[in-house]
Amino acid sequence: MPAPASYDYAVVRVVPRADREEFINAGVILFSKAHRFLGARVEVDEARLLALAPAVDVELVRRHLEAIPRICAGTEDGGPIARLSPSERFHWLVAPRSALIQVSPVHGGVCGDPAERLDALFRSLVAS
Repeated sequence: MPAPASYDYAVVRVVPRADREEFINAGVILFSKAHRFLGARVEVDEARLLALAPAVDVELVRRHLEAIPRICAGTEDGGPIARLSPSERFHWLVAPRSALIQVSPVHGGVCGDPAERLDALFRSLVAS
């Protein structure tokens, strides 16, 4: 197992109506510079989303969420942001915004395996 190193993460939220400040957790973005890791897991819980906002465009939400892992991976289909350095991509993704997709404040921790930690955070903050 790699040596423990610091990481930062943020929870991805779907906010159908910013004026109401209601949201559901839909993913996690995790960055560890020491481990050279930037990754995200996202998932749309359609039933929860529609219970919160019956008129929301679920496919639009899904498209926006699915772009996040592509940006993290730096793939060509991630758009121009995906061409930035991992640190720049992370900071762009976690920047505060008033939009349908928002993120929590950035939190930190220490881990040896950032991919495993990402999965654990996803399970506890999104999938539960």
